[in-house]
Amino acid sequence: MAKNKKIEVKGTKITIVKDSAGDFISLTDMLKAKDGDFFISDWLRNRNTVEFLGIWESVYNPDFNYGEFAIIKSQAGLNSYKISVKEWVEKTKAIGIRATSGRYGGTYAHSDIAFEFGMWISAEFKIYLIKEFQRLKNEESDRLKLEWNYQRHLTKVNYLIHTDAIKENLIPAEVDKKQAAIIYANEADVLNVALFGKTAKQWRDENPNEKGNIRDTATIEQLVVLSNMESTNALLIHQGLEQSERLLQLNSLAITQMKSLLKHQNIKKLK
Repeated sequence: MAKNKKIEVKGTKITIVKDSAGDFISLTDMLKAKDGDFFISDWLRNRNTVEFLGIWESVYNPDFNYGEFAIIKSQAGLNSYKISVKEWVEKTKAIGIRATSGRYGGTYAHSDIAFEFGMWISAEFKIYLIKEFQRLKNEESDRLKLEWNYQRHLTKVNYLIHTDAIKENLIPAEVDKKQAAIIYANEADVLNVALFGKTAKQWRDENPNEKGNIRDTATIEQLVVLSNMESTNALLIHQGLEQSERLLQLNSLAITQMKSLLKHQNIKKLK
């Protein structure tokens, strides 16, 4: 599902739509900063523009229609030639520019292409557009990092509850620290297998060059589920369930919660 944000560049508010294909910036909004009569179709008819768009599509679009592109390129720049965004997309199957309708309707272009279009507004406008866009991306990155760190901390707190349940119910009296550590590690791997499908050792063997452990590479969704699993496993331990039975229940819990989180709109807003 796409989500929209706005930035302000030299007094012009510009909409950015983010979806699975990337960040798309409104060329229609950007055009408001241009003095005089100027249309996106004027930019599209320029030979340099067509060449740039063709190179971009060749890098990112495996379905790009090179035959139609060659025809357009041969005509670009001629006084009699003109092409709309809709025609460009229909003929070449381009994905870098799109024309949309509805509340956020207009012409949108991938950020790479929008920056190029910004030069047609002015060199100064392009510089400030890139600056404001980067500021927005830095804010998104900082917020995501904060959410991840918070969830990682919550997971560690719940881990203490988890280890207390192990200590009270699974560790026999008078065992030494080495024996206790083995039991703790085994129970941690119950959670790892239930959620990640592998033990901590298996992950390390598969990723010898990675720093940290399997949980340090977890997504926010996985950390949320892991936190819930630690509390649930502590409860199941107190109830006296065998490890094999707990593993099955925890795996079922992990599958259900991951499906729910991945499709939940509020979780998607964290990304």
